[in-house]
Amino acid sequence: MADVTYFVVLPFVRDENDELIAEDGVEAPSAFSAQRRAQAMLGKKAGAIAFSRTGDPAIGEFQDAVILGLYGEVPGEPSVLMAAE
Repeated sequence: MADVTYFVVLPFVRDENDELIAEDGVEAPSAFSAQRRAQAMLGKKAGAIAFSRTGDPAIGEFQDAVILGLYGEVPGEPSVLMAAE
């Protein structure tokens, strides 16, 4: 199977201890759409990250995530993207 690129928006909220927690990622049809959806979450969520991942889903191998945009409050450590698969 050929490589596929997924565009994802990962929203963040604050929990009862005021820590940023990632919610479930939401797939978008394009980079532009992912960026706009992440921006639209401001005011409803603490923040969001728009990113893409490219790889072969048939064998489960993906390249590192490419950050398309950071909006609002997001963790400083991009390893949270690995948990969003």
